[in-house]
Amino acid sequence: MADFLKATDDLGREINIPFPPKRIISTVPSTTEFLFDLGIGDRVISRTKFCKYPADKIAKLPNIGGPKDLYFDKIRLLDPDLILANEEENSRIQIEELAKEFPVYVCKVRNYDEALQNILNTGKIVGAEPKSHEIANKIHARFNQLPINSNSCSVLYLVWKDPYMAVGKDTFINSMIEKCGFRNAIEDIDSRYPKLSKEEIIDLNPDLIFLSSEPFPFTKKHIQDIQNLLPNTKIELVDGEMFSWFESHLLKAGTYFNDLNQKINS
Repeated sequence: MADFLKATDDLGREINIPFPPKRIISTVPSTTEFLFDLGIGDRVISRTKFCKYPADKIAKLPNIGGPKDLYFDKIRLLDPDLILANEEENSRIQIEELAKEFPVYVCKVRNYDEALQNILNTGKIVGAEPKSHEIANKIHARFNQLPINSNSCSVLYLVWKDPYMAVGKDTFINSMIEKCGFRNAIEDIDSRYPKLSKEEIIDLNPDLIFLSSEPFPFTKKHIQDIQNLLPNTKIELVDGEMFSWFESHLLKAGTYFNDLNQKINS
């Protein structure tokens, strides 16, 4: 008879998980990478179409669709004993349907502290607690080395074009902006991803504008459009993964943020 672990996910749902789970599906690219970094990649049985890392190890895994467009038939054939999902990245309707058939653990991560806690929680439910503590401790140590910016420049972080969409306060990206020592130019605490007209961007008049590489792939060709609105504002293309991937990818983010700080302040 299989052993089971009773866990409560970040939505307050109690889940009985076969322990340790041997057939794990991740519905989020950052989580897929994290499972391999935990050393349990041999138990990962699929990938999403947006998964990137580790490229050589996920290439042959079955594709179960995108985080918001999962292929139910493929998931049923794979017969997972644990599905890992995220409250923001996945479709609530799809996750609720999957939860009727499989153990589904949903995390909710809106800031740095919650990200570290999620790393530990995930490590516990997959049977890789020591490695999850090691990863969390390394992330914490690297982020503690980030310089403190006393000038606290305001940053408008754009994630979409046509219409322009920015990052609001109640987001993990906002937490990363603050960890960098900057201040979010969006003050509205109720709107997580506000749509902005060109006039509203001008009125905000931020010190900096970050153009993210995801979900909209901003490139150098988009800089001039915004520079025309705000000729005196410094505009930077930034790696969206560093600001939005909330698990082991944070091991790389500390160094990236330090380099970004030096570039902006030079």
